[in-house]
Amino acid sequence: MNYTQLFETIKSFCENDFPDTEFTDSLGGATTNTSTEQINKFIDLAEQKIYNSVQILSLRKTVTGSLTQNNRYLQTPTDWLSNFSLALIDSSGIYHYLMNKDVNFIREAFPDPTATARPTHYALFDKDTFIVGPTPDTGYTAELYYFYYPESIVTATNTWLGDNYDSALLYGALLEAQVYMKGEQDVFKNYMDRYNEALSGLKTLSEGKNRQDTYRTKQNRVGVG
Repeated sequence: MNYTQLFETIKSFCENDFPDTEFTDSLGGATTNTSTEQINKFIDLAEQKIYNSVQILSLRKTVTGSLTQNNRYLQTPTDWLSNFSLALIDSSGIYHYLMNKDVNFIREAFPDPTATARPTHYALFDKDTFIVGPTPDTGYTAELYYFYYPESIVTATNTWLGDNYDSALLYGALLEAQVYMKGEQDVFKNYMDRYNEALSGLKTLSEGKNRQDTYRTKQNRVGVG
């Protein structure tokens, strides 16, 4: 299902053209929320919920960066959702995979930031930064393999989710529309049941095939949007 098909299906299910609405801000300025903008928001909210609930194996990528000497911090990519692995590549081209731990573990295990060696562990310090331990003794190339937040179907027209599991996206957006319209409870429950069924199938497809390995642990996702 592409964006146009999704958009029209939402309108058809809701039997609502979502007429333009006008809001007045605190400064007295008027803002118009168009029908298209409203439906696009339903879609965007549904995507956020799905991508933050399911690790989709097809939505992974690899990036490289530089970890510099005496610097314990490494920036996360702007589209980062959660990690699969982080490796350091030394001057000989050898990969050294880091263990993913909690930030408190890093602080307790490596309390002295002036003590340097090849890092063996890392953690999410905040939503924009990783912290490694111990402090790097030299410069390394860092290779991060991670789950990313893809471009929205609203702007991309076609996405993996729309092409492969459009039921989760459709019913997720319909749920958001029902909340907006203050719809009937039985309709809301029907959409919720269908959404949960679709999400369960997506999790089986994606996470059921994903084996836990030495270099990856469950990690909290950072909300997007």
